Amino acid sequence: MKVIFSFLAINFLFLSSLFAQDDADYIKVLTGRADKIVKTLGIEDSEKYKRVTTALVNQYKGLGEANDALESEKKVTKESIKDKAELENAIKALENKRDAELYNLQCIFIGSLSADLTNEQIDMVKDGMTYGVLKVTYESYQDMIPTLKEDEKRQIYAWLVEAREHAMSASSSKDKHGWFGKYKGRINNYLSKQGYNLQKEREAWGERVKARGGTL
Repeated sequence: MKVIFSFLAINFLFLSSLFAQDDADYIKVLTGRADKIVKTLGIEDSEKYKRVTTALVNQYKGLGEANDALESEKKVTKESIKDKAELENAIKALENKRDAELYNLQCIFIGSLSADLTNEQIDMVKDGMTYGVLKVTYESYQDMIPTLKEDEKRQIYAWLVEAREHAMSASSSKDKHGWFGKYKGRINNYLSKQGYNLQKEREAWGERVKARGGTL
């Protein structure tokens, strides 16, 4: 009996060590990711730098846990519910629950950043978490359609900001870009209703970029 107990204890300690190492490696990856963003903010105070980095790491960790939990719960739900309509409702309920968690995480995260960063720096953090897609996309629309009116530019920018808010909480690079793709569809529909022929605008844009020695 003592031999069995000792074996189980050793096995438990071994597994605990592996999990601890995995967690340490995971935190190291998140810290590296966060540090790349914080380096762009021009923070000279070391304690402030550390607080902002920690806030980012905690946010990444929280997002991962919330999104992973959803996938795990969806898998169990799909195995236990066979009725299609009931399954769809159950999945939607799980997604709503996850979305509420993401909203709370976002509020806490932005609140913690606000204690140390300016609004401009917070936007830089948001752009860092979403690969700068907002800026690139906004500039691309202006380059593609030089005749955009100021109110049209404001609308495009507002939707891209909204897309960035969603993308910040997405679980993968693909999902982050997916949010911008969704809002680009909305923007394109809007521009078409404004009277722009997007196919012709893209063709003309391609020619201008080509003349500058670039590619789309």
